[in-house]
Amino acid sequence: MSAAPVELPRWADNAVVPLVSVTAALLVAGLVVIGIGENPLEATALLLRGALGSAEGIGFTLYYTTNFVFAGLAVAVAFHAGLFNIGGEGQATVAGICAALACAALSAMPGFLSIAGFLAAPLAILAAAAGGAAYAFIPGWLQAKRGSHVVITTIMLNFVAATLIVYLLREVIGKVGSMQPETPDFPAQAVLTPMHQLLAPLGIKLPSTPLNSAFLLALMALVAVWLLIWRTRLGYAIRTVGANPRAAAYAGISPAAVTMIAMAISGALAGGLAVNEALGVQHRLVLDFTAGYGFVGIAVALMGRGHPVGVGLAALLFGVLYQGGAELSFDKPTITRDMVVVIGGVLILFAGALDGLFRRMVALALGRGGAG
Repeated sequence: MSAAPVELPRWADNAVVPLVSVTAALLVAGLVVIGIGENPLEATALLLRGALGSAEGIGFTLYYTTNFVFAGLAVAVAFHAGLFNIGGEGQATVAGICAALACAALSAMPGFLSIAGFLAAPLAILAAAAGGAAYAFIPGWLQAKRGSHVVITTIMLNFVAATLIVYLLREVIGKVGSMQPETPDFPAQAVLTPMHQLLAPLGIKLPSTPLNSAFLLALMALVAVWLLIWRTRLGYAIRTVGANPRAAAYAGISPAAVTMIAMAISGALAGGLAVNEALGVQHRLVLDFTAGYGFVGIAVALMGRGHPVGVGLAALLFGVLYQGGAELSFDKPTITRDMVVVIGGVLILFAGALDGLFRRMVALALGRGGAG
């Protein structure tokens, strides 16, 4: 006989369960550190110091956090519609391609840049969002109209996007004479302002880091998604379809339309990853700029329970892990970068596959365990 569903108060489901899963994952990671002969408390202190102990470390941490916010929100919006979008990598890749094409077109119009150069960055951002939305709309349409499961199609489209960017960088939009698969530098008007330059006029001095104004866009995206999901009719329709498509159809909501719209919004948010990396850091399109951020976004959305506040906190956690892990591997060569990746994998495992286990543990602690 299958176990009865576990009902938890919202505060427990949204805060306690993720906290328990993160704590368990860190304990397991501590055992791994002990297994190689290192002190886990010392390693944790070094990790936190590397991520949060200096202005430079914080800059890098928030740079990583920006990528995880966009990737996590992309997955979260799809979750609310009952969809599992694991195509963030491919959608961000196509978004980067579209941003690069927009920048190439702007470079061919020096007159426009001299007169209305302030529009270059917004146009490049819109191109990235449109590219990501269009690429995510494809699996949404296939599921809504052809019954193709979105998990399968997004996986396959990731590979298509990876192949497409290689071809374009080698044969079409690549920098002439360069041995690297990359585009020419974007026009200066289209790149995003680094945060240390943005805050300098306010008298705030920061070291040079990859952190740029895309971080502000990520914060705006968190607020926008909250407003969309919980304060609009479309958000209500998305949540209704995610909870019960048949009931939604009975109420006059089209599950097919919501599926396509939710996937398009999800892809547009994934495009924010390309905005941060291509427009904010690299200032050109390079191969593999997504660097696995799209897949980590799945864990960010799961740990954050699909809520923008939770997504922001989970993104910050992974930002701390990425930056602090890099510093930790430098200070403790026995704790390699690969081990830090393993710790991230454990977090993903505990936040995803073992979520039901931790829910039951919390339910039992609160006296709400379901019958076996």
